[in-house]
Amino acid sequence: MSNTLLEHAATDMGHEDTLLSSGSTHEAPLGTPSGAPRNTVLPRVEWKGAQPAVVPFARERFEEVRPLGQGGMGEVVLLQDHDIDRQVALKRMHPGADMDRVLRFVEEIRIVGQLDHPNIVPLHDVGVDERGRYFFVMKHLEGETLESIIARLRRGDPDAHARFPYTMRMQIFLGVLNAVSYAHRKGFIHRDLKPANIMVGPFGEVTVLDWGLARRVRSGSESAPPPLPVAMRHAAPPALPSPETTSPHTQQGTVMGTPLYMSPEQARGSHATMDVRSDIYSLSVVFHEFLCLRHYLEGRKTLEDIFKGVESVLPSMQDLHRTTNQPPVPAELAWFVMKGFYKDPAQRYGSVEEMVTSLQGVLDGRIQVHCQRTLLKNGLHRMLRVVDAHPVLVVLVTGALFSLGLASAVNLGMSLFTALFR
Repeated sequence: MSNTLLEHAATDMGHEDTLLSSGSTHEAPLGTPSGAPRNTVLPRVEWKGAQPAVVPFARERFEEVRPLGQGGMGEVVLLQDHDIDRQVALKRMHPGADMDRVLRFVEEIRIVGQLDHPNIVPLHDVGVDERGRYFFVMKHLEGETLESIIARLRRGDPDAHARFPYTMRMQIFLGVLNAVSYAHRKGFIHRDLKPANIMVGPFGEVTVLDWGLARRVRSGSESAPPPLPVAMRHAAPPALPSPETTSPHTQQGTVMGTPLYMSPEQARGSHATMDVRSDIYSLSVVFHEFLCLRHYLEGRKTLEDIFKGVESVLPSMQDLHRTTNQPPVPAELAWFVMKGFYKDPAQRYGSVEEMVTSLQGVLDGRIQVHCQRTLLKNGLHRMLRVVDAHPVLVVLVTGALFSLGLASAVNLGMSLFTALFR
């Protein structure tokens, strides 16, 4: 497949793919590079009385149902797979792009193909249709993006707040951490982690999307590939621009990704020195927004202001305590997220696995002491663990203390009575 892609005229594909749009379209069916239709291969089974009969059945395998998302350089559409009788999502490029963008598309296919994880969308097929559009087919995800969930929580949607209390938000974020941790172990960093690239299904399934900017982390001994021409574009969360490159090989000093969620080193274009800790910064920004329902750079409108904020602004603990439409963020979560915000990568979590361990500890009640609130909660959780571990002993001790207290109260009462009526 990759050789075919590299030998043909290239196309380009955007990264802002949202798998939630509606509409309808019925374009030409998918085909092979030669233009021949991709027919179904499974026959139709018909029953004649009590006997089944296998009837050869030829029709176009994939039928377009509706668009799912539109980006500046491509689209995602919903397909009906008649062979397997399921719906799938197809990501395809527009015809006529340059080789640089084909290389990036091929790189995305190869990366996603290597990331076999429950929290990463699986890739089913790749090809070129009769119009020369390169595509890959992946699982169709149902649900909504984390961006949409945050928007509903921020509006005070009661259903959203009932479904996504802080404990559920931690569970969702653990799913994101598990996906990114797996990718890091495979040697890839994402470089575009943001709420719009995280899907949450109707049963709490979490999927990290859009690995088009992902790259392998090179060791110090590896030489960087020769730079390719870089095209910049602007696409971002609502009202804020987001320049990205279109090449899998990025020049030093080139800004790529979404500025609001970049680490300081990514914002400076220091790609040669970027490692997993850059993703850790972006993960912290995402979780901070999920917790307090506003971005730590909220109010900054220009790229210059955003980049200055990325370099110098830290969210305060007060931001996490002053929340609207919800209770204050638990102190242990505030301390957890703040550690990933350090501008110096050496001061952040050393790995996503460390973040998983820390957040799982919070869920399990193992709270690290950072302030008076966490000290009190740590003590209470320790007491609860003692109760769970030694219930009979706790009941006996509690009963004995109650008896001693009752006896002391009776003796005190008798003493007062005697003193009053002597």
